[in-house]
Amino acid sequence: MSLQDKIRQLTELRSQARLGGGEKRIDKQHQQGKFTARERIDLLLDEGSFEEYDMFVTHRCHDFGLESQQFLGDGVVTGRGTIDGRVVYVFSQDFTVLGGSLSETFAMKICKVMDQAMKMGAPLIGLNDSGGARIQEGVNSLAGYAEIFYRNIQASGVIPQISAVFGPCAGGAVYSPALTDIIIMSEQTSYMFVTGPKVTKTVTGEDITIENLGGADIHTKKSGVAHFKAADEKEGILLIRKVLEYLPQNNLEEPIITECDDPIERIDDELNEIVPEDPNKPYDVKDVIHRIVDYEEFLEMQRLYAKNIVTGFAKFGGMPCGIVANQPSFLAGVLDIDASRKAARFVRLCDAFNIPIVTLVDVPGFLPGSFQEYGGIIIHGAKLLFAYGEATVPKITVTLRKAYGGAHDVMGSKQLRADLNYAWPGAEIAVMGAKGAIEVLEGRKLSQVENQEEREAMHQKLEEEYREKFANPYVAARYGYIDDVIEPRNTRWRIARALRSLATKKEVGPPKKHGNMPL
Repeated sequence: MSLQDKIRQLTELRSQARLGGGEKRIDKQHQQGKFTARERIDLLLDEGSFEEYDMFVTHRCHDFGLESQQFLGDGVVTGRGTIDGRVVYVFSQDFTVLGGSLSETFAMKICKVMDQAMKMGAPLIGLNDSGGARIQEGVNSLAGYAEIFYRNIQASGVIPQISAVFGPCAGGAVYSPALTDIIIMSEQTSYMFVTGPKVTKTVTGEDITIENLGGADIHTKKSGVAHFKAADEKEGILLIRKVLEYLPQNNLEEPIITECDDPIERIDDELNEIVPEDPNKPYDVKDVIHRIVDYEEFLEMQRLYAKNIVTGFAKFGGMPCGIVANQPSFLAGVLDIDASRKAARFVRLCDAFNIPIVTLVDVPGFLPGSFQEYGGIIIHGAKLLFAYGEATVPKITVTLRKAYGGAHDVMGSKQLRADLNYAWPGAEIAVMGAKGAIEVLEGRKLSQVENQEEREAMHQKLEEEYREKFANPYVAARYGYIDDVIEPRNTRWRIARALRSLATKKEVGPPKKHGNMPL
């Protein structure tokens, strides 16, 4: 065979590999509203940047008739490319090949790009669309999953790991995305569960649909497993590119600072009026966030889950940061189990990748009740404490209105080593609200006043005295727990200047293998 013949053979084999499971299966994929594995990579990466690995790999199984079902690439497309010029490593599961089921060689291909990503210190992106383990390969398939899981664990906190679920992700397959930093799901075409509807019905008797068991709505609203829900795959891929704007290549690099012509000294007078005079009246903290960040751009994470706390990425003067904010317009911004877990996870993500944390506080406390106590609010609240206390990135906290009790401590307090703590003039920092405090402290005295009007007047007077003496920012400022009381309209430039001054922060904790976080 001449060299030209060999080149023609190579070209034919490449064409064969690019067809995956064949035209019919590709058409079926499109009919279901899904892209193919290669189409997803083309949308994700910069044009012409993709370098594929292991295109000619095939499985090694000869049982159950698999020897007659050989497909080049064996159901997963792997390689490297660039996003906005930054090197990333990617694997994209191909449902057109044996349902995207994972074989020994399928896992080997994924492990190879994971190892490469770690060596090069580059983000890893997984596009998931798989029916799970290839049953015909038995324990070899399970071993393949475990090899991937181990690498996910080793890469955690070293390189950013992003998972997009664009189809089925069931059984053992769900644990790889669960071990990554960010999970994106697409509406109607993706689902995740450990055990499917049929087995669930057999074992428990529960009759439930795929969507209600593990669809994108469930995991972005109820379980909190997924961070973003995309309307379709195209939006999901754009979200991957957007998230990477805020993350560095690895844990040894800083996030990329971009040019910004939105002046940091921009003043917004409406911030002076944004918090209602009535301490019990809600407002939307996202209105505050949008007014203080660059170009009013805020990439919110887990938007539909635990809405009493807001987390997400933004920039100040082109510098990426993470924002954690209590949300007074939902459950009064109280901290509960879900909010504590959500915020703790986000704080740890920011700390792992050198992203400064800005905390906006308006919290009346932890949610009381047997449901919360039985669910372990003590442990879950401690997770948030642990995350803030452990974080060594620059930490800036602004108390907007309420900061009561243990919730004050949890939300980036000075004692958890926040670098700069600011408060707006109307902030109340105390063990509890004035009304509750007076009922505890002066309840007996008040009960002795028989006239209701007199009792109410006395209660109001005592409340005002309590606020003046304890529940204002100047008491905390007197002790140095608040570094400055700032005018709300100046919040943007105070934060932006603080971030610049803290850019060289270095903090090293005591030597240890790792802490024992209250899981």
